[in-house]
Amino acid sequence: MNGSSLFTELSLVVALGAGIAAIMHRFKQPLIIGHILTGLIAGPTVLNVIHDDTAFGVFGNIGVALLLFIIGLELNVKVFSKLGKVVFSTTAIEVGLITIIGALGSRVLMGFGVMESLIVGLSLALSSTIIIVKILNDKKETSRLYAQVAIGVLIIQDIVATAGRIFISAQSGEGASFGSILFLLIRGLVVSGGLYWAGKKLLPKLTTQMEHSRELMLLVSLAWGLGFATLFEHAGFSIELGALFAGASMATLPFSGEVSSRLKPLRDFFIVIFFVSLGHSMIPGQMFAVIVPAIFLSLIVVVIKPIIVMGSMGMSGYTKRASFKTAIALSQISEFSLVFIFSAFDNNLVSEKARVVITLVALITFTSSTYMMKYDDELFKLVENRLKIFERKVTTQEQRHPAVHYPVVMLGYRKGGAEFVKTFKKMKRKFIVVDYDPEVIEMLDRQNLDLMYGDVTDADILDEINLKDSKLVVSTISDHHINLTLVNWLSTHNEKAVFICSADSAEGAMELYSKGASYVIMPHLIGSEKMGSFLQKNALSKTEFKRFREKHLKQIEKYYAQIASDDDSSGLNP
Repeated sequence: MNGSSLFTELSLVVALGAGIAAIMHRFKQPLIIGHILTGLIAGPTVLNVIHDDTAFGVFGNIGVALLLFIIGLELNVKVFSKLGKVVFSTTAIEVGLITIIGALGSRVLMGFGVMESLIVGLSLALSSTIIIVKILNDKKETSRLYAQVAIGVLIIQDIVATAGRIFISAQSGEGASFGSILFLLIRGLVVSGGLYWAGKKLLPKLTTQMEHSRELMLLVSLAWGLGFATLFEHAGFSIELGALFAGASMATLPFSGEVSSRLKPLRDFFIVIFFVSLGHSMIPGQMFAVIVPAIFLSLIVVVIKPIIVMGSMGMSGYTKRASFKTAIALSQISEFSLVFIFSAFDNNLVSEKARVVITLVALITFTSSTYMMKYDDELFKLVENRLKIFERKVTTQEQRHPAVHYPVVMLGYRKGGAEFVKTFKKMKRKFIVVDYDPEVIEMLDRQNLDLMYGDVTDADILDEINLKDSKLVVSTISDHHINLTLVNWLSTHNEKAVFICSADSAEGAMELYSKGASYVIMPHLIGSEKMGSFLQKNALSKTEFKRFREKHLKQIEKYYAQIASDDDSSGLNP
């Protein structure tokens, strides 16, 4: 196929995808579902737009590599390494049990043989790196504890899937299983060792040059990420694993954040093509014949798999919230499951029926888990009281942070938290910091500050720190909905407290003020430094805050009136 035809196909798919994405956005539905739906419509069953499957597959692989590379750039290896025990135990228990349950279900429901049933069972046990990482990234929760555990499980699952793929090749007569796996381990050690050496010796020498040229920085970073993803693939592993490790090797460099931000628009385009290609590979006509067994197998993935994950993490001492969110994140099968089952089909180890049923399970679980991850906090509130059996009476986190009365509480730390900590120390007030980022917790722990790991939207956390008796509550969290939740909670349980939060827009600030916020920081009008100075002078006087608040409201009105005036004078408004 010539380049002009490919360009036409790509243009049509992008136009179709844009239209469907606009509809999904209008009705507040996950865009991932829209992208897969685009692939189904563009596929042979409906419009039959895509003919160059190979080219679209390459575009999709680029998106996968960029997605995992960027996640690697944001990983904290020290925090991640501390989760090794729960990651290994959760993966071993989940993969082992789901493979057995899935194999038994396949044998009973569809009469598959032992080998075919085990392959189907392992396909159900694996979870989707792309779905999970994409949604975590969209929710800006990749640094959360549950996200770190989920990503760790995915890495171990990827290695298991690679070994399984080699086993399938061995069964088809392409080589001895033990020798192939041993050779795989050797290749993996060589490639990983090369990556470690290059990250320690080569990258630092390039840092100075890259910092002075953004174009060079972007090109070197792309070459690094895609290059090592390719090396890992040729070594027998997946491009996901290679790209993730390549990103992690650059995570400590000073410009890693800028690289990440510059690559995200490029990543978003190619990852859309990946989901479109995924939808294109699914043929609805074949799926209707196996819809009943597919639904039963999907229930194993969506219901039984999360229960197993929660049970394993609960035994390791994690809270029911962390266990629940991790379990929800893993409640789908993997795109690698499709590769795995297709490979088994090509080697005559599974039937056409097994291939089709796993494809349908993928579609069902991709869709259900996308919605479940989007609304995991709301789901947790609905079932919270029933999850006590998955949590020890005293969790690891609770042992570190006993309940004590704190007159000053800071929720979140990343944006402006350091300035507030300095202010609280100068005020000589007892304070505690609450955050849900393992990296922040580790850093504050080294400073010997009183801290609490937890989600500030969890009422149990707020009760544990006695927020109802606090005099000053500061939220550095930028999420508007979280700040609305907090201001509503305080208006009900502690209306006398001074509540300081932040907003990115005038509309957001006005809404928070209307709900009872004492002061709303807007970065372009006043920062945490000025607020810290005001706190030192006026302590916790709510009367003074009322005056400061009125002054700020007038300042906001003046600021946006000036913007409107500038727009009128430049002809931007009719």
